[in-house]
Amino acid sequence: MIQRWHDLEGLYIHWPFCPYRCSFCPFIALADHNDYMNQYQEALIEEIEQFGRLTNCKRPLRTVFLGGGTPSTWPDQLLLDTFVKLKDVFLFDKRQEITIEVNPGTVRSEQLRLWKNIGINRLSIGVQTLNSEVLRQLNRHQNNDNVYFLLDQASSIFENISVDLIVGLPGVDKHEWGSLLNEVVRWPIKHISIYCLMLHEKTKLYYECEKKKITLPNDDDVALMYEHAVEILARNDFHQYEVSNFAKQGFESEHNKIYWDYKSYKGFGLGACSFDGDIRSQNIQSLTEYFGALENKKSCIAFEEKLSERERRLEKIMLGLRMNRGLSRAEMLSDLLAGEKELYNKNIELLKQENFMIETDGMLSLTPKGLVLEHEIIARFFAEKN
Repeated sequence: MIQRWHDLEGLYIHWPFCPYRCSFCPFIALADHNDYMNQYQEALIEEIEQFGRLTNCKRPLRTVFLGGGTPSTWPDQLLLDTFVKLKDVFLFDKRQEITIEVNPGTVRSEQLRLWKNIGINRLSIGVQTLNSEVLRQLNRHQNNDNVYFLLDQASSIFENISVDLIVGLPGVDKHEWGSLLNEVVRWPIKHISIYCLMLHEKTKLYYECEKKKITLPNDDDVALMYEHAVEILARNDFHQYEVSNFAKQGFESEHNKIYWDYKSYKGFGLGACSFDGDIRSQNIQSLTEYFGALENKKSCIAFEEKLSERERRLEKIMLGLRMNRGLSRAEMLSDLLAGEKELYNKNIELLKQENFMIETDGMLSLTPKGLVLEHEIIARFFAEKN
């Protein structure tokens, strides 16, 4: 275990509790479970202590990310206790990026000051849209006043603020989308994440679309809105460095870059995932089972898998092409048999001809047109493994 984590770079800590559940959310998020917060905190602390006992020395960290769920509902004292424990087990300094996800309408002014005092230095705010009717359809209980209040209060305390937006929401056309972006770029923020709305099975939104109660924009319209976003953000000095992410110079998400650069990270909490550079694992997803394992001082890991060399290479291709800088042709073709190299090279040339991919000094990257269809393009290479 000690050897496995010698290159640990980041922590992800999952706070699963939410005041409500958005209709599109596929994540491990628990609404109306606040009575379990104290018990969850005890289990989380035990999990962190277990890791400390197993590694038996303090590890320096590059980043910490508090995700959810809605981490901005984390009670102040419990959050303080978490950081006390983290600082017992890991090395902290002022250079680390420490992010907390925040939903408008769930934050008090004094919370912001407390977060800053314990070392949190980056906020990720889930705005999604400013269309009140769309928010209502998505069962998202926030309003524009909540957003503006949070931005006003937070910008006087935090320099590094990111907002999340969703493209492809029902009832939001290109004109409204452009108006939203032209407003957002004037906010006191340094980073913008734009995610395409994904329809996940078993979510409320999925069933509403199946019953034709809600109609989503078609893929072509979403692609045009995405390309429109890239243009607007570039004009306003938000440079794109990954499929969904745009930043002012020097404010890229260091935590997300750990994932994309295929570095190691440790996840704590319900359903949290980890990767040590060789083995991928995920924690128990059942709240009662998670409690039971940690109350009995047992591991809460539900499964582990050691990646094969082929799986590692394919994941590196997938993650590399998500980044604007791309990856080298040599890296993409490494360890392939002659026949496989021929198929990959043919695929690359076709993508270049179709203006989905460009090659500069041996580096392959997706064009804006290619980034829109990133999943389909990656699938072409995954199919070549047969």
